[in-house]
Amino acid sequence: MRVKIVNKSSNALPEYSTKHAAGMDLRANLLQDVILEPFERKLIPTGLFIELPVGFEAQVRPRSGLALKRGITVLNSPGTIDADYRGEIQVILINLSKENFIITHGERIAQMVVASHEIVNWDEVEVLEETSRGEGGFGHTGKH
Repeated sequence: MRVKIVNKSSNALPEYSTKHAAGMDLRANLLQDVILEPFERKLIPTGLFIELPVGFEAQVRPRSGLALKRGITVLNSPGTIDADYRGEIQVILINLSKENFIITHGERIAQMVVASHEIVNWDEVEVLEETSRGEGGFGHTGKH
């Protein structure tokens, strides 16, 4: 699939780290380092602008290494970039650790997955079809 992209950063375009990776790394586009204090959240720019085809979205997700090793995650995970959005891709990061985290220019801060999605048209009804699960949820299927 081909996607139009404008790169206003000095970083390389997002790319897959391995042959079968689903996500591409997003890098911080910064003029100076950003300090993310414990439990603080900040919007981090990437300098990237994309034009997705209709029927597709880009999902911004945490990087597992940053989450495990440093306690850094994407606050609205996954963040959704819609096909009609033309603004800069920015990442809401939060520091869930007890130590400051310094974000530098070019650092891999998140990953982006491009995925197709359906457009839903609702059929309003009075009754839904019964299932064995019924209304059970929030851990209901794990109970015996």
